[in-house]
Amino acid sequence: MGEPAMTLLRISVCALLTLAAFPAIAQTLAYGPELQGFDYPYPVERFAFSSQGQTLDMAYMDVKPKNPNGETAVLLHGKNFCAATWEATIAALVDAGYRVLAPDQIGFCKSSKPKVYQYTFQQLAANTRALVRSLGVERVILIGHSTGGMLALRWALTFPEDVSQLALVDPIGLEDWKAEGVPWQSVDAWRAQELKTTAESLRDYEQATYYAGAWSSADQRWVDMLAGLFNGPGKDVVAENAARIDDMIFTQPVVYEFGAVRQPVLLMIGDKDNTAVGKALAPLEARARLGDYPVLGKAAAAAIPNARLVEFPNYGHAPQIQAPEEFNQALIAGLKAQRPK
Repeated sequence: MGEPAMTLLRISVCALLTLAAFPAIAQTLAYGPELQGFDYPYPVERFAFSSQGQTLDMAYMDVKPKNPNGETAVLLHGKNFCAATWEATIAALVDAGYRVLAPDQIGFCKSSKPKVYQYTFQQLAANTRALVRSLGVERVILIGHSTGGMLALRWALTFPEDVSQLALVDPIGLEDWKAEGVPWQSVDAWRAQELKTTAESLRDYEQATYYAGAWSSADQRWVDMLAGLFNGPGKDVVAENAARIDDMIFTQPVVYEFGAVRQPVLLMIGDKDNTAVGKALAPLEARARLGDYPVLGKAAAAAIPNARLVEFPNYGHAPQIQAPEEFNQALIAGLKAQRPK
């Protein structure tokens, strides 16, 4: 074999090794605007309802236990997550006797993405409450992760009679980013930012923030899930809804109302988490203090009247994915410990 051929062979081998080492870069998956083509761990059902003058569909999983304990847990996903990312937690809760409802919020994942919608946490809570009531359930445990933690708190404050207790998993909104120095930006700016989403950028961010630098081959599935939405035929409407949700998260803080929460709250914090919305936009002096979850978690636990703090010293923003067995054991034990007598 001549030198040019040998050189081409070396280049090809190196390219294959690079793609094997960084599968996110090699992926060109594309999913529909309602995540068509991506499989969920349990059957997906749909709840049709009217909101803001239009008919919308909320996708959800309703998983029932063999030996029910009489309680229903509603799992509220984060912004870069879907109901499917609760897979391990759903299984653990069902094994413990809980009925589990895991919806995709409007604007996310397998649910409708309206061209125009006024996103508020109250609206999302009302939507999900309507789903729960349609299934004959009136009182629930709310388990919210990340943005879902903000939603869980708003639901508990708006409809307190619905909620027996809460578990908040690395909730965002433990600080007011605007007050801490993050500048406001328009929905148009958020949209432009969302349209830059790639598998590579998602992997880099998730590895650094969600998993505290660690990476498992199983984590690639969640990168592909999101990247496929932004790589599919509905990327423009996906980005538009994501941008409006960004604006909702940034402009509707719940941190000032922690003292009004009356339900028992299990606060579960990965101490390696450093999430702060808009951190990259903030002045350098502000960035250093944003997203300090060991500090934020303790402050939130002190501000919420009936809160119990559980910390995971070695995990990041998504302990339920990074260490599911350890997380689920702590979650179920915590829920049982604070169950109203």
